[in-house]
Amino acid sequence: MTALQGRVAFVTGAARGQGRAYAVRLAREGADVVVSDICAPVSDSIPYAAATPEDLAETVRMVEAEGRTALSRVLDIRDDAAVTALVADTIERFGRLDVLVANAGVLSWGRVWELSDEQWNAVIDTNLTGTWRTLRAVIPAMIEAGNGGSIIIVSSSAGIRATPGNGHYAASKHGLTSLTNTLTLELGEYSIRVNSIHPYSIATPMIENDAMLGVLGKHPAYLHSFAPMPYQPLNADGAGDRSVFMSPEEAAEVVVWLAGDGAGVVSGSQIVIDRGVMKY
Repeated sequence: MTALQGRVAFVTGAARGQGRAYAVRLAREGADVVVSDICAPVSDSIPYAAATPEDLAETVRMVEAEGRTALSRVLDIRDDAAVTALVADTIERFGRLDVLVANAGVLSWGRVWELSDEQWNAVIDTNLTGTWRTLRAVIPAMIEAGNGGSIIIVSSSAGIRATPGNGHYAASKHGLTSLTNTLTLELGEYSIRVNSIHPYSIATPMIENDAMLGVLGKHPAYLHSFAPMPYQPLNADGAGDRSVFMSPEEAAEVVVWLAGDGAGVVSGSQIVIDRGVMKY
């Protein structure tokens, strides 16, 4: 029996990138998976193309290819009613909800005093407030189900350090770190573990875009905050892999561990996924 057999996981922002990798990896470990994504631009201030309904459908196909059931929904996590309805549909369909991976988020670039209201609001309302709305909908259902569970909040390396050029994003991710720590104390009595993960340089459209390169090109002094990763895993040729980015699938291995019983004593932790770069 696989580690998550019989359990149900909910992954937000699952149409592509990290969210898709998390959903597929959880399915491979035996979980049925609920996936959601806005599948549309959050704001004109976000400098990369949004995922599409076709992307979300591909995630569903990949989950089902692992032999598991997928329930999908196009929704905006800023929409209370939509998130609450999906949680209710999850309980009606599966009878339980064991794992939440609060992954949905957006990023834009600019120095703090030069940010527009739209840039600030799009990032804070999605990353911080939208995640809080997701938690507010999911937690009562997990408590009522009485099975305990695991909540994994996807923060960022920007959630535990300063990152010039995206202070609004860092503020949202630091806020998620604080929510993680508070919920650890509040949910322990219900056997629900809460941890945050803090990825650095994951290869997704969020960071592979001209806006990021433009800020770093204009302000080269900021480059010291985006150092190369010291650990170089062996590649197929037996040499150290000097790639600039990690894959979403690498981060997914940490998520599936936190979701399962193997991490049963881990709660309230900030798990850094960075190949050692935070030690600079």
